[in-house]
Amino acid sequence: MKLTIEQIKKITKGAVRIEERDSRIAFFRFTKEQEDAYSKWDADFYKKTFATAGVKLDFYTDSQSLFIKTRSVSAASRRFLANDIFVDGKLVGQVGASFEDCEAAPDYTYLSGKFELGEGQKRVCVFLPWAFSSQLCEFSLDDGASLEPVESKIKMIMFGDSITHGYDASSPSNAYSVRLASLLEADAVNKAIGGEKFRPELAAMHDGFEPDIITVAYGTNDWNSSSKETFDRDCKGFYDNLAKNYPNAKIFALTPIWRADLNDKKDVGDFSYVSKYINEVTKEHKNITVIEGIDLVPHDTSLFSDKFLHPNDKGFDCYVKNLYKKIKDLI
Repeated sequence: MKLTIEQIKKITKGAVRIEERDSRIAFFRFTKEQEDAYSKWDADFYKKTFATAGVKLDFYTDSQSLFIKTRSVSAASRRFLANDIFVDGKLVGQVGASFEDCEAAPDYTYLSGKFELGEGQKRVCVFLPWAFSSQLCEFSLDDGASLEPVESKIKMIMFGDSITHGYDASSPSNAYSVRLASLLEADAVNKAIGGEKFRPELAAMHDGFEPDIITVAYGTNDWNSSSKETFDRDCKGFYDNLAKNYPNAKIFALTPIWRADLNDKKDVGDFSYVSKYINEVTKEHKNITVIEGIDLVPHDTSLFSDKFLHPNDKGFDCYVKNLYKKIKDLI
């Protein structure tokens, strides 16, 4: 039983748009307005908007098997390509691969696999890649199998840079953003872009739905490469626009996590200035709560894939555990 686009739409989380293109089903985490804006702002960032970071299919079924075929197109500066298949919370298989050498990976590839799901009713989650744009050529269950969407408790938007995007999780289900959404039982749309900074114009664009929770995790790239004047203006502008755009949402401003070069001197000033300024400019907004990020991941280079900035799977373990506890206590 090959699922139709209407059936796929009902079981998809993390996408604001789902379209059929060239007989394939494509998922989008940015609105058309946001995509068009990124095409003018930055060509590399525009490409990254098409990555399927945070997109998953989440449903109950009594099907004993699942077949998936995808066409995956490179959409980030990393080449981690995997589609994770979970049954009742346990990983039962993957379609894809990880490439240590980015240059050795293809710009696009077709992948397919059939998986045994077991007997009886079960919950199935299929997580799409964070570094590629994965389109469905076919997604099939047993003929006559039941199909019921999993209902989410909350709607969520996650803004951020490469760390929220997923860099450098070895598979999509290991990214802190994906795991946080699962723990919160949220339908979370990941708006993160690797390399991104505070961009007030993005915060002024409405997504067309009212989220219950929004997380914002910029600042580390601003500190590394912006002037103090630019950072101050863009950080304040972003939070002002976001609070105005979503007055009923609980907004969590995450200050940057630790990085090994934080003692370097930058135009913005000391690394701690980023956190201090975020605390200052969000005080006037009653729906914004600051969560300090500096100790969410231990200051240990073994927890970072590049030894200084991007958490690896173990680093994300720490990040999501500590962040979930703080958010859970606040909501």
